[in-house]
Amino acid sequence: MTTVLLIDDHPIVLQGCRRVLQDAGVQDVLEADSVADGYRLFRRKKPDVVVVDLSLKSGGLGGLELIRRLRLHDKRTPILAFSMHSDPLVVSRALKAGATGYALKDSGPRDFLDAFEAVRRNKPYLGHEMAMQVAMLGSAGNHNPLAETTSRELHTLALLAEGKPYAQIASDLGVSYKTVVNTSAQLKSKLGARNLPELIKLAVQYLSSSEYPR
Repeated sequence: MTTVLLIDDHPIVLQGCRRVLQDAGVQDVLEADSVADGYRLFRRKKPDVVVVDLSLKSGGLGGLELIRRLRLHDKRTPILAFSMHSDPLVVSRALKAGATGYALKDSGPRDFLDAFEAVRRNKPYLGHEMAMQVAMLGSAGNHNPLAETTSRELHTLALLAEGKPYAQIASDLGVSYKTVVNTSAQLKSKLGARNLPELIKLAVQYLSSSEYPR
């Protein structure tokens, strides 16, 4: 019997994933709505497959750090990143962090199940179009402006896209207010934004979706 751990801070997403999996015959489904709860359940229950959102309340793309932590503890458990972020750089970062596969939240139940079944067999999974975009990263004429960003900068940008002020970003990431100011200044320089409103607009453009708030 396959045990699946779902980690997402949106109750509707958890409910929907659980229903899709159970309809497909997976009865043992665990749920966590935070990085801490997800990591604790992973260590305690040792699930066969983990499905994790990248945008968790712990901050920005907190799911990336969670995937890294899971991989440090266990090299083999299949992990499916399930996110609204379609930017190929974010996808690439998730795979480098240790995700076995990547599926988008705006895909249908059949696509989600295809991704789940692939990673359950420990086979890498990317949709064809997404795989092509990731493969094209860094090629001539396809430079991604986020390619030069560090992990902290990418987290900060994701939180700016959510509309969070500097003070809240500092709290979410566990850094000082000054660090957030400096990181934002670095992002403005790298992305060509003249001011904070322009940076926020770019953050929304690169990392947000009209269909999902986070």
